Amino acid sequence: MNSLSNLPAVLVLEDGRIFRGRSYGKIGTALGEAVFTTGMTGYQETLTDPSYAHQIITQTFPHVGNTGVNDEDNESKRMWAAGYVVREASRRPSNWRSQRSLEDDLLGNGIVGIRGVDTRALTRHLREAGAMKSGIFSGDAAAASDADLIAQVNAQPSMAGRNISAEVSVDTAYVVEPADHGYEGEAKHTVAAIDLGMKSMTPHRLAERGLRVHVLPYNATLEDIKATGATGVFFSNGPGDPAAAAAQVELVRSVLDAGIPYFGICFGNQMLGRALGLETYKLRFGHRGINQPVMDKATGRVEITSQNHGFAVDAPIEGSFTAPIERYGKVEVSHFSLNDQVVEGLSCLDIPAFSVQYHPEAASGPHDAAYLFDRFVSSMDSAAEKDSK
Repeated sequence: MNSLSNLPAVLVLEDGRIFRGRSYGKIGTALGEAVFTTGMTGYQETLTDPSYAHQIITQTFPHVGNTGVNDEDNESKRMWAAGYVVREASRRPSNWRSQRSLEDDLLGNGIVGIRGVDTRALTRHLREAGAMKSGIFSGDAAAASDADLIAQVNAQPSMAGRNISAEVSVDTAYVVEPADHGYEGEAKHTVAAIDLGMKSMTPHRLAERGLRVHVLPYNATLEDIKATGATGVFFSNGPGDPAAAAAQVELVRSVLDAGIPYFGICFGNQMLGRALGLETYKLRFGHRGINQPVMDKATGRVEITSQNHGFAVDAPIEGSFTAPIERYGKVEVSHFSLNDQVVEGLSCLDIPAFSVQYHPEAASGPHDAAYLFDRFVSSMDSAAEKDSK
C-alpha cells in the first residue's frame, strides 16, 4: 500500500474561513483563486488544463486518484493548477493504464495539495460567497498563525484584471498534420490556431477532420496568420480576465475584417464577444465540470458539456441584435446554460464567425458538441466556394 504524507496542512480563504487537513503532494505554500469542479472523473486532464493556471482546484467528487495517472492523457506539458484540494486521496491506484500514483505526479509537478478536507462544505461555501483568493499551507508553513495566513492569502492579486496567456501559451509555433491523426488524403484546409492555453485534444480534433493546424503563440499577428496560408482561424481556451487581453481582441477584429472564418472556444468565445463590442464579466463561482447542461437554440437540443470558465459574455439570449461595433452586423446567442442562463455561444449572422464557451473537444468527455468542429470545416468550405466564384 502506498503511504501518503501525514504532515498537517491548512486551506485558508480570503474571508477568513479555514479548513484543516493533511498534506498531499508537495510540502509548502500555494496561493491562487479557490474554485471547484464537479467532474466525477478526468482529474488528470483537469490538472493539466492550462485554464486552471493560478487556481486552487477543489474536486467535489470525494474519492480522487483511484485510477492513477499515465503518460497519454495529459492535456498539456505539465500541471498548471496552483494547488489541489480533495476529500479522500486514494492510497493505491488500480487501473490497467495506471503508471504511477496521482501524488507522485503532484510531487513531480511541484503542486501543493491538501487532503482530508470537507469538500462538500467548502463547495457550498464557494457557491454562496463566490470564488475567492485562497492558499494551501503545509508542513512548517502551516504552523503560522491564522492571522498571518489570512494576510498572506489577501496579499495576492485577484484573478480579475489579469492577462495570463503569456504564461501558458506555446513558446514556438508548430504544425499538426491530418495524417498523424488518422485522416487519409490531402488536407482540406489550413487553420491558424492561437494558443491562449490550448489543450492538446483541440488540434487533434481539428486534424482528424482533415485540417492542417498551425499552432501559434498568444502574441501572433495577422501577418503571422496569413503567412501560414490559413483559410480559418481558431482561438483556444485559456485562463485570465478577457478584459485584460486587448491585443488578442484586436487580432480577432483583424481576422473578422479580413473575412477569414473564425471559431473560438471558451476564452476564444470571450475574445469574439469583446471583438464585437460586447462586455464580459466575472461569474460568482464559475462553471467547472463535465456535466453542464446547455441549450442549442437552433435545434432545441440539450447538450451535456465540459466547462471551465470564470468569466462570461454579457449579451441578450433571446433573438438577434446588431453588434455594438456595427460593421460586424447581426449577432445572436447560439447556446445558453440551462443552470443559470449564462451565454454559452455566439453566432455572427453576417460574417463567418462563431464560438462556444464550453469545450467540444472534451477530454475526458462528454462528446455531445463534437459537431462544432464539423461546423468550422463547413464554414471554411463555404468561404472557399465563395472565393472561387
